[in-house]
Amino acid sequence: MKKKIDYNKIHSFNELLAAKYGKQGTHDRDLWEQEFEAFKIGVIIHEMRKRRNLTQQQLADKCGTTKSYISRIENDASDIRLSTLMRIIRLGLDANLHLHIE
Repeated sequence: MKKKIDYNKIHSFNELLAAKYGKQGTHDRDLWEQEFEAFKIGVIIHEMRKRRNLTQQQLADKCGTTKSYISRIENDASDIRLSTLMRIIRLGLDANLHLHIE
């Protein structure tokens, strides 16, 4: 159940999330957390690409995809297949992917 928040008081991030999306384990909150994880993948790819001084086109060429697809991933506008994610990280960014499942 979502609750009203008093914005004149200091609240934790978790309290703010609960007020807007519900408590952990609720449908809306789970959906938000899944979307946030997808967003983080795009941010991570963007940051790694920048650290390696690669353009989106160079990264796309290295891993066999298109610049527009890299852009959509970095801007959280596209779902990404696990096999494509692994190829971008392994071939394009010369890194390794480790997953953690809870």
